Amino acid sequence: MKALHFGAGNIGRGFIGLVLVENGYELTFSDVMKDLVDLLNQEKSYQVIIADGSGDKTTVKDFDAINSSEEPEKLKQTIVDTDLITMAVGPRIVPLIAKSCVEGIKARLDQPESEIKPLNIIACENAVGATDIFKEALLDELDEKYAKLALKNIGFPNSAVDRIVPAQHNENPLDVKVEPFFEWAIEKDKLLGDVPEMKDVHYVDDLTPYVERKLFTVNTGHATSAYFGLLAGYQSVDQAMADPAIEQQVRDVLGETSTYVLKTYDIFDAAEHQEYVDTIIERFKNPEISDDLQRVARGPIRKLSGGDRFVKPALGLLKYGVEPRNIAKAMAAALRFNNPEDPESKEIQDFLQDHDIKETLIKYSDLEADSPLIKLVEEESTKI
Repeated sequence: MKALHFGAGNIGRGFIGLVLVENGYELTFSDVMKDLVDLLNQEKSYQVIIADGSGDKTTVKDFDAINSSEEPEKLKQTIVDTDLITMAVGPRIVPLIAKSCVEGIKARLDQPESEIKPLNIIACENAVGATDIFKEALLDELDEKYAKLALKNIGFPNSAVDRIVPAQHNENPLDVKVEPFFEWAIEKDKLLGDVPEMKDVHYVDDLTPYVERKLFTVNTGHATSAYFGLLAGYQSVDQAMADPAIEQQVRDVLGETSTYVLKTYDIFDAAEHQEYVDTIIERFKNPEISDDLQRVARGPIRKLSGGDRFVKPALGLLKYGVEPRNIAKAMAAALRFNNPEDPESKEIQDFLQDHDIKETLIKYSDLEADSPLIKLVEEESTKI
């Protein structure tokens, strides 16, 4: 079995690539970073280090790497030959990956129909329906003939992924330090063909509850710790979470997102979900995987967008008649994030020079002018 993975960064190497290799896939990384691709091809191996103080390491080897911008023909042939395509590139890059796959997909579908092997494509991103985004972008690039063949011969299961990969300070730049905990869930009914199940991967009937549970616990909590931690003058997540006031603020926010998750999805038991939240809090406190708050906080436009970690659960709670005051306070803290080196932070801060919070949330959070959430954020902004 062969796998092609787009994105040879820390998540690609330390999580998805590791799982694929451990499950027997012949792995090819694809990336646009020339130095990274060259180093992968030169070294032919790297180590994944478990950040729990044990010193446990796993060596990943027997892979190759493609520079997708400089080696289009090699990428095309790899797509023709592979059994599985995965990616961990960031939600906004997923449509670009779809475009880079077009020629390879068409070449694959140009084979005699009886010889076309089933292909599964899985986007491993912190976003709901990331593979659906890929699928839509791919089909937009194909004419009717290829689109029909693609829908017949390619599976597009969504997935939910969770593993904290902190800022790296390794002697070997290819090595990756990761937390012990990880979760990868895949929609099993959208897989095409007789696909062997991978160990350490969960196959579920409905992925959305798991995606949202993770997004509105791990990602919401992580961002909340960053925005309040920076306001308090801390530099790392574990430093921030050692402050009882910030831990309580994170717990208060996750209390609200938990209410949203439990009211929306009846498959989760309340006690088990609280254990999940407690586990996440302990992960944030782990100094072995502590992350730089500036890094965690970056990208506030995406984090404050309508379908992301703050706004979606907040609007959902309002529909349930629950006031998401703590989420609103976290959003207010996010609007205070000021890092001129982060383009999204700079854009928001520049906009706030001439506009108020209401106008900013209408523009960046897709909120209606009369949304109660805007008023809550305005009120909470005066308290931080």
